Amino acid sequence: MTEGLDRDRWLASIRATVGELSPVEALARQGRGALLVDVREDAERASDTPAGALGLSRGFLELRIEQSEPDRDREILVLCGSGQRSLLAAEALQRMGYRHVSSVAGGMGAWKAAGLPVSAGMLDTDAAERYARQLLLPQVGETGQAKLAAARVAVIGAGGLGSPALLYLAAAGVGHITLIDDDRVERSNLHRQVIHADARVGLGKAESARMTLAALNPRVRLTPVPERLCAENVETLLREHDIVIDGADNFATRYLLAAATRRLGMPVVYAAIERFTGQASVFDPRRDDSPCYRCLFPEPPSAADAPNCSEAGVLGVLPGLVGLVQATEALKLLLGIGEPLVGRLLTYDALGMRFRELTLRRDPHCPGCGADAMFEGYRDLERMCAAAG
Repeated sequence: MTEGLDRDRWLASIRATVGELSPVEALARQGRGALLVDVREDAERASDTPAGALGLSRGFLELRIEQSEPDRDREILVLCGSGQRSLLAAEALQRMGYRHVSSVAGGMGAWKAAGLPVSAGMLDTDAAERYARQLLLPQVGETGQAKLAAARVAVIGAGGLGSPALLYLAAAGVGHITLIDDDRVERSNLHRQVIHADARVGLGKAESARMTLAALNPRVRLTPVPERLCAENVETLLREHDIVIDGADNFATRYLLAAATRRLGMPVVYAAIERFTGQASVFDPRRDDSPCYRCLFPEPPSAADAPNCSEAGVLGVLPGLVGLVQATEALKLLLGIGEPLVGRLLTYDALGMRFRELTLRRDPHCPGCGADAMFEGYRDLERMCAAAG
């Protein structure tokens, strides 16, 4: 009994210091420019939140409020479930130097009872729990997670590079992933293509990858396409996607991707591996300063100069690391954060455990993106690669 009285007195003293206002008055002040902050936990906000409110869990308020609102003179209104946590949160903001802070009396319960505008939560309970650690990042949060859920990514090849990229894109919550691969799982794939399993030897790689990703994250929509990318289908298969992950193992496919993504204005996250080395970059035709694949390789090398994994061999862990670089770059592009590998070629030497970064400038005479570049059709590009091989 005494403990309850002490708590009531404590809350009363905070209430006197902070000040409360009704939900109706809070809405009016929000309309005049005040920031309304919903400090309930992610799972509580999953179903609904006041329209226009900033969602920022009480436990991370002090850590993240400055990134969301650095102006300590702006009026801030704090809301929780019933009006108690918001008092404590408002007091904490006052201690941080925010000068105009109030708590919304009665919290979300009173807000809804008054019939005030409510927005459906961006995330349901499953998503709030599944992506909890990612949601803590200010650069992601609920808004970023919603961007990922709405994104469409095409992954070319469910092999050594595609395997780690697919796993982490699905785990991160990329909403729609298209897997394009006409190959079948072989036992010799398994030391590096970790998305497959021994029991699936002989199964199509696109379908095998779909099974693994569906088990990892059933929220993601997965479309397996057991076709080889070619002149006739390249634009049809890539159109309507936001980003392409290049996990191809041959130059013909890469030159097709270079031409198609440029025509479609679509960024492609490139990578290649051989033996103990790998490299990665981002080619983004939406940027005037971005080189393209043919700035790096104007013409395809001969087959002797560029053997594939079945001919040259590859350390199993190598594509795992390089594929994760691709997944990282894709997530950065989708979220609009960080500095993508545009104009930079990242190289990796596994034996020396060394990364190097090389500047990759746009070539004004590039046959793919230069001022005089002429698109002569995808079929011509395929013949060019075949002739060089």
